[in-house]
Amino acid sequence: MAAPCIDADYKGEERYTKITLAYDTEDQYKQINAALAQIHEEHKLDRSVYLTESANGRKLIVIEYHDDYDREAGAVFEKLMKMLNIERCKL
Repeated sequence: MAAPCIDADYKGEERYTKITLAYDTEDQYKQINAALAQIHEEHKLDRSVYLTESANGRKLIVIEYHDDYDREAGAVFEKLMKMLNIERCKL
């Protein structure tokens, strides 16, 4: 049986944006971190990244951008989703 896919949840308002990636396996965790490292080299925006766990036991990586006046995080999230083969976010 294949592992569940990586899911994304987006939240944003004014100058704040956040994407939460839910994953299940160590391989998915490594895939997310590799994508984040590559994107951070291209887009040197200040961000906050933290790990947590959902109520249903899935692990979460949360990436937040504060004071994103030019809304540059949108391009970062689009690229991240493409690299991780995520077709759409939950809003």
